Amino acid sequence: MAAPRLRSIRAAAVAGAVAAMLGLGLTVDTRAQVPPQAAEVLAYEGLHRAAWHGELPKLKSLVASGANLDARDARGRTPLHVATHARQREAVKLLAKAGANLDLLEDDRYDAVTIASVAGDAATLALLLFLGAKAGQVTSRYDGTALIAAAHLGHDEVVRQLIAAGAPLDHVNNLHWTAVIESIVLGDGGPHHQRTLAALIDAGANLALTDRQGNTPLQLARARGYTAMVKLLEAPRAR
Repeated sequence: MAAPRLRSIRAAAVAGAVAAMLGLGLTVDTRAQVPPQAAEVLAYEGLHRAAWHGELPKLKSLVASGANLDARDARGRTPLHVATHARQREAVKLLAKAGANLDLLEDDRYDAVTIASVAGDAATLALLLFLGAKAGQVTSRYDGTALIAAAHLGHDEVVRQLIAAGAPLDHVNNLHWTAVIESIVLGDGGPHHQRTLAALIDAGANLALTDRQGNTPLQLARARGYTAMVKLLEAPRAR
């Protein structure tokens, strides 16, 4: 089950980075990527309840009775979104095979692929991609992608999965950041972010794309003292 702390990790980090880089107060809403909270779960009925708890017999019964597979809760989450948050992979599979839409966005504009990617849930992500979910939708209030979100968080295994599934390497979000840039400016320079950056470089990401101030990934890594990332960006394969 997804940990409650994941509900704002991405938005909070972005807000902090924007404030630090632009000298502004926090202007980014930190409520993005909100998993179902305890009160919501208690109030769930029907498919949402069965999906959250992984109650497969109940799910099958509801599907057979013609329940709306893409019904929404108060935050626009479908049963598939809920099952993804809860890492109920058998429920995800059942809903998908019954005809649930794999690519719908909830109210904060997250799809199931991005939900799994932000959670670092490689197993559920692999299942969603196998079932046909799109790897490259524009999602979130940042007009980003699952790849950008995963790169920010240093989920290197997820990043490699998304790259293999054809996620766009060079998408620029509304903060004017790519996956490469987010792996640097929102990362900690540690092993996971290093592996994330290496995967993006190996896949052919464009390292000449800059942030809004005109800084290249190499300049950004140097400014943060991320020596290992600087070496990756200076290596022959990065040119």
